[in-house]
Amino acid sequence: MARESFDKEIQFLRMLALAGGAYSRQQFADRLGISVHTYDKTLRYLKEMLSTLQQDGSQEHGTELSEGLRYNYYESADPLLLFLFRAKSLKETESARLTLLLTALQTQELTAKDLQDICSEQLPADFPLPDEKTVRGDLKYLVEVGVIVRLNGGRPYRYKAANDLIDRLSDDELLDLFDYVDVIANTQVPSVQGYLLRATLKKALLKRGFDPEATEIHRYKYHYHSRILDEAHLYTIFRAIRQCRKLNFLYLSPKKGKNYASQNTNPLFERESEGVAQSVLPLRVIYDHQYGRWYLIGHGPRLGLMKFRMEGLTQIEEGESVSEEEFADRLASAQTQLQQSWVIDTLRPVKIIARFFNPDRSGANFVRERVEAQGQWGSITDESDSTFLYEITVNGIYEIKPWLRSFGSSCEVLEPAWLRQEFIAEWKEIRDYYESVRENL
Repeated sequence: MARESFDKEIQFLRMLALAGGAYSRQQFADRLGISVHTYDKTLRYLKEMLSTLQQDGSQEHGTELSEGLRYNYYESADPLLLFLFRAKSLKETESARLTLLLTALQTQELTAKDLQDICSEQLPADFPLPDEKTVRGDLKYLVEVGVIVRLNGGRPYRYKAANDLIDRLSDDELLDLFDYVDVIANTQVPSVQGYLLRATLKKALLKRGFDPEATEIHRYKYHYHSRILDEAHLYTIFRAIRQCRKLNFLYLSPKKGKNYASQNTNPLFERESEGVAQSVLPLRVIYDHQYGRWYLIGHGPRLGLMKFRMEGLTQIEEGESVSEEEFADRLASAQTQLQQSWVIDTLRPVKIIARFFNPDRSGANFVRERVEAQGQWGSITDESDSTFLYEITVNGIYEIKPWLRSFGSSCEVLEPAWLRQEFIAEWKEIRDYYESVRENL
């Protein structure tokens, strides 16, 4: 799949998931910056891709794209958010060829020549037939990613699917492994690889005759659509960080209201891009649990420290490399500026003191436990049996403010005085919302 196309599919799915049916076709296309014709073409392409990837005879076969958009508390966020990753960076011919190779190697040990014959017999008539060099390249790739293994022995080499781990597990062990992966994939970041492993284990359980509902025993799910979709950029960014290499990309600020900008490949329809071209040395990736957002922290030649919402990154390409010394200096400077950031804010440091009220009942003190778990480097001091003080110095108040507000009546901001007045005004405004419309209502 072309890189530009993948950017479009990500933004398309993001808007479908978040807006649902709130937009008409025209409004949806306008928001994405594409034509209605492109909207229809993209939607048709997504449905065809989903249909192709469900040709494994699983219980989810025939699932409509609209069903994937419908939130189900008892199911994880697949397949809607994962089928893009399964098709990412693969041409249609590569996808069909690799599928044939993996299917053939599930039950037998084959050579490259055997697999070439299978491709020649089973590939659609309009697909080019691969030569032996192409098949060997595919096998090398699949060995590198751990999907298949090359068996010991002389030439010609024989290959088989790497299913030994799953095949050797008993039913109880396989269920325990699925439960573990299910919890970790839904609660840890990054998690796309966990979702893919979860899907593989689920198929293995189905082959053993387990009812799909029997595999769903956990009811706690933690997933944001944006979080999972934006993980597509993580591995490119991490590779650039390891190699001390700059990244070039087109940035579409979420504040602008545009989610996608097409590449101007046709001079007859060339138009000014909505985004801003950036060349940045990536330094860190930061995840905001409060809103499920990824941030890229980098260094720009003119502005120094720069921060980007990862959902706005499109058309990412690797650029020139820098020396390890320069990268270390930039990273040290960024860490100093972010040392007191609640997430990524670099405004003037502010000392905040808040009083928290313990629950007025026996049992677990969930207020204290949450402050201890999420309060980062802030200090806690017991004030009385029913209250404790929380003190922290943080860059700006805009990122920590929603966290304090989320405690409701269990939190009282004491300092600074101006922040306390802001909270008072906000709670008064909320109280006014609940005023009766009629006296005799």
